[in-house]
Amino acid sequence: MGVFVFLPLVLPLTAWPIARLAEQHLHPRAATRLLTWVAAVMALCSTVCLGLVMVVGTAQLPGNPLPDGWSDPEVREAVPYDEVAGKAAIPALFAVLVACGQTLWRHGSVRRRAHRALGGLPGTEVVVLPDDAPYAYALPGGRRGRVVVTTALLSCLEPAERRALFAHERAHLAARHHRFLLAVQLAARANPFLRPLRTAVSYAAERWADEEAAQTVGSRRTVARAIGKAALVSRGTPVPTLAGFAAPGPVPRRVTALLGPAPAVRNWPSVFTTVGLAAWGAAAGTAVSAMSSANSAVTMFFILYAATPL
Repeated sequence: MGVFVFLPLVLPLTAWPIARLAEQHLHPRAATRLLTWVAAVMALCSTVCLGLVMVVGTAQLPGNPLPDGWSDPEVREAVPYDEVAGKAAIPALFAVLVACGQTLWRHGSVRRRAHRALGGLPGTEVVVLPDDAPYAYALPGGRRGRVVVTTALLSCLEPAERRALFAHERAHLAARHHRFLLAVQLAARANPFLRPLRTAVSYAAERWADEEAAQTVGSRRTVARAIGKAALVSRGTPVPTLAGFAAPGPVPRRVTALLGPAPAVRNWPSVFTTVGLAAWGAAAGTAVSAMSSANSAVTMFFILYAATPL
């Protein structure tokens, strides 16, 4: 394997160019899906890489419960600087597992608290809270999610803008955007090089909901006004919500996009464009990362299997 075992740790850098270009040139739906898959695959590959390096690099340490055959020189030669790399992989892998566990726990905890807060209200799709603080968010849950909005925010919007607001939040629920956001959040926790993709997916998901709302109400300008007004009066929710996991990006960029022409619906850009080159580069990096991790895992399995006493 040699140094190729470390490739999945740094190959996420190849996805950086596509993060910003996908926001600008791809349809938000395609950008959200593409970047989420790229982030998830690369994060999984880098985690597998850390696990392999840890196993090989620590097999020879005293008191290690692994089979003695795993510390054989032939096994250790599979990873360069195995001892140093193995010791460094232990805290790195532990940090990855703890960070991902905290993210999952927080996600579940926020959902439970949000649903408990609405427990005494009618089980309608739209929940209007008599609150002086203007805010709105989509709360997923089981087969049916709910749109939560306050009377203070509704009073600031015209009837057409209210329809745009509800259409935007319903689009979040229908497309299950919370799953994309959670996936890229976990990926960024697993490999910090994937953080630009987390921001890009958060923004693309908001733009996806904007475009769906514009199709529903039939006016891009109405959705732009609703977003602008909501951003001006909103001060955030009094308690953390699932929307807090996202980083939707600057509202002026979303408004500017809505005031322009609708984005072209295409799932993959041409290789002869700037965004196409970035997309194919990121795809190639993802494929190499996946193949490198798979090759390392299979090779290491056979080496350890041969070194393990019957």
